[in-house]
Amino acid sequence: MGITNSSINGQFILVGFSDQPQLEKILFVVVLVSYLLTLVGNTVIILISSIDPNLKTPMYFFLTHLSLVDICFTTSIVPQLLWNLRGPAKTITSLGCAVQLYVSLALGSTECVLLAVMAFDRYAAVCKPLHYAAVMNPPLCHTLSGVAWLSGLGNTLIQGTITLWLPRCGHRGLHHFFCEVPSMIKLACVDIHANEIQLFVASLVLLLFPLALILMSYGHIAKVVLRIRSVQAWRKALGTCGSHLMVVTLFYGTITAIYIQPKSSYANTHGKFISLFYTVVTPTLNPLIYTLRNKDVKEALTRLFHRDLSP
Repeated sequence: MGITNSSINGQFILVGFSDQPQLEKILFVVVLVSYLLTLVGNTVIILISSIDPNLKTPMYFFLTHLSLVDICFTTSIVPQLLWNLRGPAKTITSLGCAVQLYVSLALGSTECVLLAVMAFDRYAAVCKPLHYAAVMNPPLCHTLSGVAWLSGLGNTLIQGTITLWLPRCGHRGLHHFFCEVPSMIKLACVDIHANEIQLFVASLVLLLFPLALILMSYGHIAKVVLRIRSVQAWRKALGTCGSHLMVVTLFYGTITAIYIQPKSSYANTHGKFISLFYTVVTPTLNPLIYTLRNKDVKEALTRLFHRDLSP
């Protein structure tokens, strides 16, 4: 697909997967199904966490926030992606690109911090079981969730604004399927070395620092679990932490490849598929992981369906 300045008239062209047209129809179906599953799965988690009294705990309070983040995050990206996959037009308006950049960056950053908060909650549940209710009291839970959302908002206002203010000299062809900072800064017609350093530093703060807190939390959890000699207690600890650990692995395993190495080839080739994983696949898997591996959620779903089916 040719990209000319006269053909886009102030719009950005999301090149996306147009260099592999045979793949676009398959991706359209996969992305559409994944998006629908994301909406249904995360909405169900929000619903049962809100109405089931047995799920009125800090863990499910934070899980509700995670599900809300996932719904909004994918919605900021997937509808435009589906529109571009179904036809030859690959454009997005300048305003649409700016909104997508701000919203997706804010929610992605929020999820990074929220996963660290959830790790601290799991640490308190396993390592401080007798004082869990006192430690994870409602005011602290609301404060921690607020910190996560405000961190995402602050990061996007800084990074997003700096990125959009870069002069592009008419360059509007993004080698990506959505407006993301690493691909956006490559359109600049000035030296972007300072921007890459700023992006790297921001990534250290909002990616690696939360990841370090997660690893510290699980390090303490591992010490406690290793001292447990009861098989039943082992299983309970694994059930308490297993779902969150899987979600962390899926999310951080892909997003760090994009933001920690902005100058690498990921930004143009493998990056599109890596980004597809953490923007589309991971939000779909999150509710499945928490549903299939979590006894409390499965029991809450059973109670909900039985109540709906009862005469």
